[in-house]
Amino acid sequence: MVTTDWQSDLRRRGYRLTPQRQLVLEAVDKLEHATPDAILTEVRRTAGGVNISTVYRTLELLEELGLVSHAHLGHGAPTYHLADRHHHMHLVCRDCSDVIEADVSEAASFTAHLREKFGFETDMKHFAIFGRCASCASRRPGADGSGEQPADES
Repeated sequence: MVTTDWQSDLRRRGYRLTPQRQLVLEAVDKLEHATPDAILTEVRRTAGGVNISTVYRTLELLEELGLVSHAHLGHGAPTYHLADRHHHMHLVCRDCSDVIEADVSEAASFTAHLREKFGFETDMKHFAIFGRCASCASRRPGADGSGEQPADES
């Protein structure tokens, strides 16, 4: 059972798996890329007395302990997912808001270039690239990827 792993992970770090921590972890696991408000809504299905500050404090602690990770996928609150899942970056469609997870290895040459040229170590799991998904891009004028409108052939 997954919660046993969470319990072990927390104990190793000197913490207990409190009911609130378990509910927040379960919500993050179930929802994936969830905002604190969405996590609160899910937690309140089981524990109506939990408030948003408890969710924020719990997420902060769980992130410090390496159990959850966050990304900024646009304006507003960050979204959270379990950190033990593969590390990925996020491709966010500006039209339909779909989020595609791409393994960080897809950006290996880019991150190597940043490290080589600037000495900069990237944290790609917090990275979001905004654009258009294949489906939305194919429905827009200039869908060839050039960003230009097709020439009028009249």
